[in-house]
Order: sequence, then structure tokens, then C-alpha cells
Amino acid sequence: MSSAVATRGPVRVVGTGLLGASVGLGLATRGVDVVLHDPSRTALALARDVGAGRPAHPDDDPPALVVVAAPPDVTAQVVRDELAAHPGAVVTDVASVKGVVLDELRAWGADLTRFVGSHPMAGRERSGPSAAVPDLFVGRPWVVVGSGESTPEAVLAVRALAVDLGAVPVTMDAVSHDAAVAVVSHVPQVAASLVAARLRTTPPEALGLAGQGLRDVTRLAASDPALWTSILAGNAGAVRDVLRALRGDLDTVIDALDQIDAAVTWDDIELGALATVAQAIADGNAGVARVPGKHGGAQRTYEVVTVLVPDSPGELARLLTDVGHAGVNLEDLQLEHSAGRPVGMAAISVLPGRSEHLEAELTARGWRLVS
Repeated sequence: MSSAVATRGPVRVVGTGLLGASVGLGLATRGVDVVLHDPSRTALALARDVGAGRPAHPDDDPPALVVVAAPPDVTAQVVRDELAAHPGAVVTDVASVKGVVLDELRAWGADLTRFVGSHPMAGRERSGPSAAVPDLFVGRPWVVVGSGESTPEAVLAVRALAVDLGAVPVTMDAVSHDAAVAVVSHVPQVAASLVAARLRTTPPEALGLAGQGLRDVTRLAASDPALWTSILAGNAGAVRDVLRALRGDLDTVIDALDQIDAAVTWDDIELGALATVAQAIADGNAGVARVPGKHGGAQRTYEVVTVLVPDSPGELARLLTDVGHAGVNLEDLQLEHSAGRPVGMAAISVLPGRSEHLEAELTARGWRLVS
């Protein structure tokens, strides 16, 4: 095992979905002994097959660290059982809600000196052990939530786990964590689902007009209903508070639109109605500007070069190769398919001052640009 890895095995991973299997895979590739447990024999065997560890056996040495990767609604119960079964181990969980887990453990009188909650802010569109990757957590925040009674050694063990998997440890208390994820994760899921739900009765000809904007807003709507019901139930209070504030903002915009709709001419629009709508959009501009940009730094303004890409094997790879040959660093890339046409558009973000050079290089290489 590499001396750079602070986590010592055996590490017991309970739950072999995307997060649990990725933890196991990340540690196993670094030489850490990982033992796996999952009530689903299929999931356990699949996690073993992808290299996330080996199935637990009664003769295994006691674990030094237990990682509980169970659904939020059963996390506290599993943590309690693991604390009791492994009295020498530090136990952490990776559930996306922290307060309810800690409250339940306290109510049961669990040994919180060895428990440190955590939440890696990472995921993929796919789920299950087959989607696990060893670098899932690289560069991502990993929130470490002590119980208030956790020993310094226990906290250090969980921070070391995060660092060993390439994540960036962030210390928060349970209340602050749950309030934060309500805004940045849980409410966006609800909003995406509600917008997507409006599409159930949208005429097909209207859906045919959809572009990247609708896809961006509704991407999260394909999430697992059972998992998200568990998450939202576990963070109900914090999510409700944000949704109430959002409802207030919606009511303000709706009232302004009512006033605009009631006007016969533009001159009849009630004073302030247009300003209210404009302010809502401007507030959104201000909010999105605060979201950390590339490498966690401040958001930057990029120039965008949009290229038509034939929907054929190898064309996107050829485009990216040509961008590299042009000597221009690709800061971001967004793809949009054209409805009913065998072509898509690639929006290439580059640093200010580099777009003209890239446009000239790509045009010379036969690419069609969208102005």
C-alpha cells in the first residue's frame, strides 16, 4: 500500500450502490483492504466484480473504519448496528442528510464518540455498483460533520478518507449542512421535477421546439423517485423553508404578469410591473454569478464559439482534436442536438481574446460555425 494513503484497512463498506462501491473501488485501487456488505446479493457480487472489494466474511479482522452507504431513511439504523457490532471502529456515513441521522442516533443512545457523519458532494446520472468509478470524488467537496462528541481521532480518520479519495474535506455542523444542501441540491431537484412534470401534457409539436435550455433545467428530473423521497423526507424542514421563499418569489412574478396581461397596450401596463419581472431575472444573474466556477474559483466570462457537428462517429473527437491543434484551451463544452436533423451544435467556451483565432483555425479545417 502506498505510504501516501492514510486510511488503514480493513475498511468495511456497508451498501454497494454508486457511492459505496466508488468508495470501495477508490480505496482498493490504492491498496487498502476493503470488505463489502450489502443485503442484495446481486449488488454485492457486482461490486466485487468491478473491484470495489471482497464480500465480508465472519473470519475477517475487525475493521478500522466502517463506511455506511445506505439510503437516508435507514442510515441511522445501519450506523447504530455497525457501532454496536464493531466497537473498535470509527463509523461514518455518506447520506445526503445529516441532522435526522444524528438525532436518531442520540435518541437511541449510540456511542457518538466513534461516529462522524459525512457527505461527499459527488454523483453520476447512473446509479448502482456498475456505475462506480475510483475517481468519483476527486476534486469534490466532502463534508465532514462531527457529532459534537466525536473524538479528534475519529474526525481525523474521516477527513483522511476524504483526502485519500481525492476529495476536499469541508467541516460543517449538521444544521448548516442540511440548510446548505437544501438550497444547492434538494430544491433544484424539486424545481426540475416540477418543471418536467408540466411536460406530461405538452403537445408533441411543442416538445419538438425544445432546446438545450429545457434540457438543462430538467436534467435532474430523471432521478430515482424512491431515493429522492427518502432524501426530501430527511431534510423536510430546510427544503420547505426554501420552497416557501421560492413560492413568494413566484407569486411576485405572477402578480406582475397578471398586471401586464391585463393591459390593452404597453402604455397601459401598471407602473412597476415590468421592473418586477426584470428584477427577478437580474436577481437570477446575481445568484448564478456566485456559483463557484472552474477549479472552485470565481465565475469567469468566456467567449463562445459554436460549431455544427455532424451526428456521425468520430466527429466530436475530431473537433476536440482540432481545437487542441489550434492551441486553444477548452474551458467548457456544451452539446445540443438539433431536432429532426443529423447534426448537433457544440458550444466551445474559451478565454476572452481567443475566439477569433479559434474561429479562423476551425474554419480553415472545414468546420461550419454558427454566428
